[in-house]
Amino acid sequence: MPQIIADRRDIDFALHEQFQIGDLSKYEKFAEFNRKTVDMIVSEARNLAVKEILTTWKPGDEEGCGFEDGKVTIPECFHKAYKLFREGEWLALCDDPEWGGQGMPETVAQAAGNYFNGANYAFMIYPRLSHGAGRLVYTFGTDTQKKLFLKKLYTGEWGGTMLLTEPQAGSDVGALTTSAVRNDDGTYSISGNKIFISSGENDLTENIIHPVLARIEGSPPGSRGISLFLVPKVWVNDDGSLGEFNDVVCTGIEKKMGLHGNATCSLTLGGKGKCRGTLLGGENKGIRAMFVMMNEERLLVGMQGFACASASYMNAVNYARERVQGRHLLNGKDKSAQSVPIIQHPDVRRMLMTMKVYVEGMRSLLFYVSFCEDMIRVTDDPDERNRYQELIEVLIPIAKGYVTDKASEMCNHGIQVYGGYGYIREYPQEQLLRDCRITQIYEGTNGIQAMDLLGRKLDMNKGQAFRRFLGEMQKAVETAKDIPAVKDLAVKTGEAVDKLENVASHMGEAIMSDKIMNAFAFAHPFLEATGDVSMAWMLLWRASVAAKNLENGAKKKDVSFYEGQLKSTQFFINTILPVTFGKMEAILLTDGAVVEMSEDSFGGK
Repeated sequence: MPQIIADRRDIDFALHEQFQIGDLSKYEKFAEFNRKTVDMIVSEARNLAVKEILTTWKPGDEEGCGFEDGKVTIPECFHKAYKLFREGEWLALCDDPEWGGQGMPETVAQAAGNYFNGANYAFMIYPRLSHGAGRLVYTFGTDTQKKLFLKKLYTGEWGGTMLLTEPQAGSDVGALTTSAVRNDDGTYSISGNKIFISSGENDLTENIIHPVLARIEGSPPGSRGISLFLVPKVWVNDDGSLGEFNDVVCTGIEKKMGLHGNATCSLTLGGKGKCRGTLLGGENKGIRAMFVMMNEERLLVGMQGFACASASYMNAVNYARERVQGRHLLNGKDKSAQSVPIIQHPDVRRMLMTMKVYVEGMRSLLFYVSFCEDMIRVTDDPDERNRYQELIEVLIPIAKGYVTDKASEMCNHGIQVYGGYGYIREYPQEQLLRDCRITQIYEGTNGIQAMDLLGRKLDMNKGQAFRRFLGEMQKAVETAKDIPAVKDLAVKTGEAVDKLENVASHMGEAIMSDKIMNAFAFAHPFLEATGDVSMAWMLLWRASVAAKNLENGAKKKDVSFYEGQLKSTQFFINTILPVTFGKMEAILLTDGAVVEMSEDSFGGK
């Protein structure tokens, strides 16, 4: 049975019926991206993903990356796919055409990314990190840095990475020890060790440009004293030609649970005292600069996890239609009754419905964040731009943290639907779960995402950002109340939004009190509850659109899809959302057992 990455009908629904992306063509910036053009882009992305990138998925996992004498080789099959990806100019879809970009809406790029990452996100990390490095150069680089590096990165001629993590620091970036010493020629001598560097060394491109966090001698301790530098693997001369090797040495690659096709490297910079870099942005402003890339990367990680869940669901539902086993429950006592496809068994349908509602809700949530980015790019109203930016800031930890948590759960369901075959490497489900699992860890663990939501986003702009987020959900609820088919579901969703508002107020007070440790022990449950209510919002929005289309006489070929949207929302709001109310009650208690128990009481000795 061929592997299917994503449901094109659902992608089209989110793009054109929920977010009405074609309307962006009314704005001069996106004038050429009408519906016909958008559909063509998505179709071409799907073709490349299915015909070329997906064929590298399993071989890349089995071959993995090689390491010898400081050199890393990636799976051989990746080279052809990368060449085609570059030739199609897929790397910088939303960026300035002057530098090799395509200037298209972010939401359209997300739809393409659904296919690309679902096909093989281990492969996709190589070009995506190059894009992230390029965006840093575009945002903070000097004219000289842009001239030397930007187009090379945006076209994929050179690779890019991000060098943050160190052995002794981990997620505590402020504890890094990599140093930068000023040279007379304006460059800096860089010295230090970095670990867990995705794509840090590979044979895909002739040069790799590393944005590196380091501390200039004499700078303050902690995150306040960190600067950002551009450090090429091979030095780039003033005329753009390649110079000498820049003393960036790979000392090893990790053997991982999944994501075998992407090289996760340990790097030593300046081991021979010959590593140089140029300052990117201002001195001691490296963390602020890096977060420009981090928001992009965290949204990407959400898409990576989601794409695994999307593929796992498509595999599971099609397998369940074909796998014949057991008599129908209503014919259980009839020994002459024939076995039926397992999709007819209630518990299998429960798992498939759970996967369906989360996949659809997560797709809409990720697309919505990109839609907010697009609205910032087209609106002239500074208040509107600020409103959309605040929505993005609140949604990023949900799009990364909550989405990847649920994506791993859905991949787990995907194995369960297959039964024992799901656990066997001959079938795709086990690799999807292995590959998905890292998305809960890198680019800031999901515990850090939860702390970000509680500690920073909840109080952003004196609480206005979170109130706007709640307000958007409340608007969707009020709209849905006027639609008979979803009125009752809207009322229940509205109650959940109101409850979340009370919980948010409680948590905001708790982190400002002597109960701050208790509050942060509930940061992840707060992220999960906020994510659950966000899912209800997205699904209700989708159901509202579907209900209106049915009221207006939908085409026969679309009726089952729209009815499925109503059933998805009914299932989530009547079956899953009640559990969320229990979670929110637990958060309001903010029980102190976690922080009160002594370390010895945890045992383990």
